Amino acid sequence: MPSISAALPWDVQRLPRSDGNVFLVTGGNAGIGYFVAEQLSATGATVVLGSRDPAKAETAMASIRAHVPGARVRAIRLDLADLSSLEAAVESLRVERLDAVVHNAGVALDDPPRRETDDGHELMFGTNHLGHFALTRWLMPLLSAAPAGRVVATGSFAAKSERLDLGDLQSRKDYRPKRAYGRSKLAQMCFGIEFDRRLRAVGSTVASVVVHPGGALDSLTPSRPSVQARGVGARLSAAPAALLVQGKHAGAWPAVRAVLDPSVCGGQLWGPRVFGLRGEPRPEPVWNHVAAPSVAARLWDASCDLAGVDPSDVPG
Repeated sequence: MPSISAALPWDVQRLPRSDGNVFLVTGGNAGIGYFVAEQLSATGATVVLGSRDPAKAETAMASIRAHVPGARVRAIRLDLADLSSLEAAVESLRVERLDAVVHNAGVALDDPPRRETDDGHELMFGTNHLGHFALTRWLMPLLSAAPAGRVVATGSFAAKSERLDLGDLQSRKDYRPKRAYGRSKLAQMCFGIEFDRRLRAVGSTVASVVVHPGGALDSLTPSRPSVQARGVGARLSAAPAALLVQGKHAGAWPAVRAVLDPSVCGGQLWGPRVFGLRGEPRPEPVWNHVAAPSVAARLWDASCDLAGVDPSDVPG
């Protein structure tokens, strides 16, 4: 059977139907995650928003239903900074299978001081990477029950210039917020590539794909009252930037394609077409520092230890 991409060029405005499938989007109540959830909802799938704030999740669901008549959308409470809560969060999905999870949720701090989760992990590393790492462990039975489950790890262009310090993953020395954020997203990207290596080694039907949104600005994003608002002034002032970057609705496109397109392969990196910053999604070479197996393997072992994940519960 030919793939969707082989039959027709991919069109971000005309997504394939996905009735009967179930997708989980972490952080689906705001930002890029909201638009991932809205766009996936338009395919007929059931979309579950993972959010630590029930009120914001309700607002996001109301907005999705207003823009996608008949949308099948619901929410679960998901706090990636609280590792002990993740098993119960997965149980609350109450589904027999999960066709894809988009690891999108993230924390970005701009200023010191360094902050920690209740588990004692640096907040951005603990949430953006360790939370998703541990969540995947609990989701694996549901993903494996799907015909072709997918794990989509959302990275960031900010990770391109960073390198992991395997001796200081928690940024205890010389803490710099922007660097810590970039490294937390880099860790998530390394996890996505290493995870697929391990899945292939055990013959799993689950695939792991890494995506990044390029440059995505609030001021270039369509308004969604109560979720994503922008004024006329902000829109006009951002117009010149549209030559280089895009809105968060477009930043969602690589993740949406990674979920829906059967021609997307595990172990790939997808991002925007134009300089990796804007445009329709396309595969790009995996960045060398993301692809390094020795670094990824050490990160994997450290993540198991820090997140309290038994290595026997994950592939490889």
